[in-house]
Amino acid sequence: MAPPPPPTAFSRLRRLFSTAAATATAPTPESVLYSLRTLSKDPSVALAFFRRSQAGGHPLGSAAYNLMLRTLASHPTSAHSHFWPFLRDMNDAGHSIDQGTYLAALASFKKASLTADYASLTAHYAKAQEDAKGRTPTSAAADAVRALEDGSDSDASAELDEKLEGVDLPLTETAVARVLREVRDHPIKALAFFRWAGRQIGYKHGSVSYNAMVRVLGREESMREFWDLIQEMKADGIHVDIDTYVKLSRQFQKRHMLTEAVELYELMMDGPYKPSKQDGPVLIRRIALGPSPDLELVYRVVRKFEAVWEFKTKDVFDGIHRALTSNGRFDEAAEIVKRMKGEGHQPDNITYSQLIFGLCKANRFDEARKALDEMEAEGCVPDLKTWTMLIQGHCAAGEVEKALQYFTEMVEKNLEADAALLDVMVKGLCSDDKIDASYAFFVEMVDKANLSPWQGTYKHIIGELLRVKKLEEALGLLRSMKARKFPPFADPFPTHIAKYGTFDDARQFLKALTVNNKYPSPTAYLHVFKSFFTEGRYSEAQDLLYKCPFHIRKHPDVTELFESIKIESESAA
Repeated sequence: MAPPPPPTAFSRLRRLFSTAAATATAPTPESVLYSLRTLSKDPSVALAFFRRSQAGGHPLGSAAYNLMLRTLASHPTSAHSHFWPFLRDMNDAGHSIDQGTYLAALASFKKASLTADYASLTAHYAKAQEDAKGRTPTSAAADAVRALEDGSDSDASAELDEKLEGVDLPLTETAVARVLREVRDHPIKALAFFRWAGRQIGYKHGSVSYNAMVRVLGREESMREFWDLIQEMKADGIHVDIDTYVKLSRQFQKRHMLTEAVELYELMMDGPYKPSKQDGPVLIRRIALGPSPDLELVYRVVRKFEAVWEFKTKDVFDGIHRALTSNGRFDEAAEIVKRMKGEGHQPDNITYSQLIFGLCKANRFDEARKALDEMEAEGCVPDLKTWTMLIQGHCAAGEVEKALQYFTEMVEKNLEADAALLDVMVKGLCSDDKIDASYAFFVEMVDKANLSPWQGTYKHIIGELLRVKKLEEALGLLRSMKARKFPPFADPFPTHIAKYGTFDDARQFLKALTVNNKYPSPTAYLHVFKSFFTEGRYSEAQDLLYKCPFHIRKHPDVTELFESIKIESESAA
């Protein structure tokens, strides 16, 4: 019998409402957010759910409004027809767009080439930020919290009683969450305010304020308080909502707080609002990408994933395999591949690339090359990523000549390099102190093969060229950056020119910064002048000044700088 077809978006919507109607428990902020995120791939259905929840008097706080707004912005077809009316409704309801939603919406508009919407949202957010600078009760309360002295909780409570006595702050969960968002850079002081609010007569913390507090505490310096609050929430029957989980998990992973990310994943998988099926593999991959992946963390995620979903996906197998090969545990990695095959997943370029890089990391280069030949024999043609892993592994181990050989072999197989491989080769050659070869390779690939490099690759090779006093070549790459519309990497040039160059070198540098006959900013000139003065090269600075355009020579900051140097010289004489 064929499996039943997957449910449509509208059938999912009907199921959500029928489930809610069939249960005695009223919807909570956490359940509303979870439903909205579940429906986020279909904005029209998500919006229908939101409107029906709104009409039914269900809890719709700032987090729900922002999640709905992000959903509408992420789908270009709905952005124009629904985004702006919804944003107006959101403002009317007293909720403002948060920074994360704003940035996500901007990225969506940019990707969809919605230039007018991009500009309108930028203007809207700037105005909202400007309006928020006024002396509102929220900002007054936030100022009071930031001004708290470090001390005990009772001291903070008494101090807040005094500071907030004349502040007309409506003590609601929404108001508390707003204050917490404003003082998010002061987690312990924010917690003191949270505790103070919880002691006020007629007010009780709920899901909205607890989740706002959890987001603030989710950083390295307040982890003890973070987990204590999680336990307090559990005791009160309040859950971390799915939107808070997503933001905290990303934050933990970005800050390399992987143990915390895993513990949070376990907490959510044990609760009613489980992360998406893809969250587990993403977390496993993030752990496996580290220099020495923690296998216990990997298996903790795998155990929770299997407990809920009852099977392993190809992504899960790949994550385990990556962690094992990175740790040099190749026999166990081979067993994982066997189990992967047993569950119907065939090894592919990702599988072999991980093995090849792990073998190179363990200095088992012959085996790495043999693995490449084996995958070809299995009918899996090595792609650019696989070759990049082989080349990167050799570069990382200092086997740069071999890496060059494999690069040539790859090109002979009609594969074209990309910016990632160019970056690997440039940095590999530089690490082997082959700066001239790295520069020649870069120019060959960019100017002749017309490869578009990363900005970071430009910066790296320019820095290396200046280190070995190759100013002319570095200036050439600065001009190349300008031609490719990259912001020019000007920072290291003034200091280098002041130490080793001439005033004519400085002129060439400033000329390289000129765009469409528009001179560089006065700040760029000032940086060069100051660098010359720092090196005691007053005459070179003076010669350069004479050759500068009139508006620079007469610029107040430039005039003041030269006058101050003149006074210092006369005083010293």
